[in-house]
Amino acid sequence: MSMKHEIAGLEKMTVGQLQARYAEVFGEPARSGNRQWLFRRVAWRIQMLAEGDLSERARERARDLVRDADLRVRPPRGAEHAALAAQPQPVGQLRTLSGRLSLKRDPRVPPAGSVIPRVFKGHEYRVIVLPHGFEHDGQVFKSLSAVAHAITGSHWNGLRFFNLGDRENAE
Repeated sequence: MSMKHEIAGLEKMTVGQLQARYAEVFGEPARSGNRQWLFRRVAWRIQMLAEGDLSERARERARDLVRDADLRVRPPRGAEHAALAAQPQPVGQLRTLSGRLSLKRDPRVPPAGSVIPRVFKGHEYRVIVLPHGFEHDGQVFKSLSAVAHAITGSHWNGLRFFNLGDRENAE
């Protein structure tokens, strides 16, 4: 019962008081001044200390969910964006609210059908350039950065990872 009262008391605290309480329960100063974030973190910590932490299985599931970097979290704003996305787009064209624009191909990327090799940690990877994407290991990716992420497990600029030139020479 005291845990519920303690959490209810957090709702009445100022940001400064929440920061002090954060330092008490976490043993380090808070790096945020956002009241809602501080309230949630302190309340979670109080509950965790009283009732126990997450199970290892729950932690592993959370890690798996966080790794899903390609997941879109927010829908586009405005109904016109949703209607625009639902319409089929002509190949090589981008439809905008004001009309159509031709897509420009990045001159640093080789033409479709080319193979981009890359040795990473002793293993050679080969990426095939498609007209609208890149194929690696049987999967199609929208960008070279997505391919680099699949290979390394961390975020990379795809053009840099595959050593495909610099911006100054491309413009």
